[in-house]
Amino acid sequence: MQEKRDIYQAVTDRIIEALERGCPPWVRPWTLGAGDGRPRNAATGRPYHGVNQLLLWATAQEAGYRADRWLTYRQAAEAGGHVRRGERGTLVVFWKFVEREVLDENGQPVLDEDGRPRTRVIPFARGYTVFNVEQCDGLPEWMQVPEEPPGWDPLAEAEQLVQASGARIEHRGNRAFYQRRADFIRMPPRGAFRDQGGYYATLLHELVHWTGHKDRLDRKFGRFGDADYAFEELVAELGAAFLCARLGIRGELRHEGYINSWLEVLKQDKRAIFRAASRAREAAEYLAEDDRAIEAAA
Repeated sequence: MQEKRDIYQAVTDRIIEALERGCPPWVRPWTLGAGDGRPRNAATGRPYHGVNQLLLWATAQEAGYRADRWLTYRQAAEAGGHVRRGERGTLVVFWKFVEREVLDENGQPVLDEDGRPRTRVIPFARGYTVFNVEQCDGLPEWMQVPEEPPGWDPLAEAEQLVQASGARIEHRGNRAFYQRRADFIRMPPRGAFRDQGGYYATLLHELVHWTGHKDRLDRKFGRFGDADYAFEELVAELGAAFLCARLGIRGELRHEGYINSWLEVLKQDKRAIFRAASRAREAAEYLAEDDRAIEAAA
């Protein structure tokens, strides 16, 4: 466990490194394995969420890992295997929530109307190191082999999610965008896309923008070229990636024109990727909450 490091900076540096190589870690990572696209803990089966997905996707792309299963050094040993000598682990973040008393400017406890000290919950980020199962030897077979893809049609699930959103979607023209003032999404005709995956990946990107409307999740959209605009585009890209992974869609996201602006945002604020991943997960769960066929987030 890593406690003394600046976790926010370490995670941001890792994402910046991937972006500077022109390889956003959230672009088509689900083609690497046979699972549902989300990295999972090999011992518990629990999926990693938010910024941890990005960190593990980045490592998987760089190393070419097909398996989407990860575990700690101790978990590998407890399973009867071991991490091979010389293998480098990947940082993931664990959140610990600590309750603290609220103090006034004199350092005295602030009391509520019943005379009891007010408290607030403070999140602390702690880092752990995990390894891909392909970095290990001696693991049981069920840990090494990614699970088979789900039996349902992922494109049918995507259509169900889109319909459940209630978003107004128009199919015409040759651009894809969300118009916030009129609150609608414009998409090119389906036949204009090379494949269904590309269509749904693009539509999910615009649907994440749609969740940011003031009557829904109320995010700042900014103006073209400013930091708020770049941040919202990052949220939409990550949200679409999370949804594609959840739905099993193999579609390329629209990212090329935004890499420089994302780098600028991340270099100026080491917590930006955490906020963006959090907003993206919130948007993805907002879109999926009425779709009972979608697995609820752990």
